[in-house]
Amino acid sequence: MCFKIPFKKYRKMRSISLVFLILSLAVGASAAENPGLLQDHALFWSLEKNGQRVGHLLGTIHSEDPRVLDFSENFLQRLRQNTVFAMEMVPDLPTLARLTDYMHLPKGQTLESVVGEDRFRALSAALSVYKVPADFVARMKPWAAMMTLSTPPPETGFFMDLSLSLRAAGSGLEVVGLETLEEQLSFLDNMPMTMQLSLLDQAIAEFEHVDNAHDEMVNAYMKNNLAMLQALSDEQLLSVDKDASDYFIGMGIRARNQRMATALASILKDNTVFIAVGALHLPGEDGLINLLREQGFELSPLSMPFRPSTADQ
Repeated sequence: MCFKIPFKKYRKMRSISLVFLILSLAVGASAAENPGLLQDHALFWSLEKNGQRVGHLLGTIHSEDPRVLDFSENFLQRLRQNTVFAMEMVPDLPTLARLTDYMHLPKGQTLESVVGEDRFRALSAALSVYKVPADFVARMKPWAAMMTLSTPPPETGFFMDLSLSLRAAGSGLEVVGLETLEEQLSFLDNMPMTMQLSLLDQAIAEFEHVDNAHDEMVNAYMKNNLAMLQALSDEQLLSVDKDASDYFIGMGIRARNQRMATALASILKDNTVFIAVGALHLPGEDGLINLLREQGFELSPLSMPFRPSTADQ
């Protein structure tokens, strides 16, 4: 499955770039559950098997911050050494079009009828800064509205994962997804409605603090400190109801990690692969670092992929 987007079409993606926020959802079991994993703080790794280089693993962050887009030439050379670029879901235009449909309620239903008049009024006010069209909001599923409020309003739509996939495609790598659209979003679509509404209420109440939370995550990311990212994620998770927390960890992280590891086992058999997934899919016993090791791969930490002047900020 190849991914090539003409640059002229890039700006058309901005109006639906909010769907990429799904890719930033990554809260998982703490590495503290297994002290042997605590040293795995790096975000960028080389992969070998039987003494042969087979690829790279990079934990990404879903951000437009210029610091996470300022890649070093050494890193770009490493990227070009591979034949396949594997990411959670390929953000091509047909997939994005289907994704926006996936975020909509069935015909005949409206968000207001599902969440109630008062909650819908508060939600519409909160979403006004995101410049989401009113007709789009009117048909959003509750989980889609909740997730939208969980990340800062997009300004360019040019997120780190998108930038990397475009660079990979431009360098001739085949870009593949480790999950289908349905696999990635089914756990949100199947979330009990009472849980969706509870999380939506929390998102409405806290959306004004999203920018600060995002900046904290980016700052930790730039320190090449997976443990710090995990700690921030765990801290944010404390404010979520335990049932919701267990649901997200079990269905949104652990199950997806297993699925991605299975897909990678097949892809890595015959290709050198650059793997780019949300950073918090990496740590813990059920994280991709450990799951790849269990498949016999040797992982060695590498320096951050940014120019030194950027990484030092």
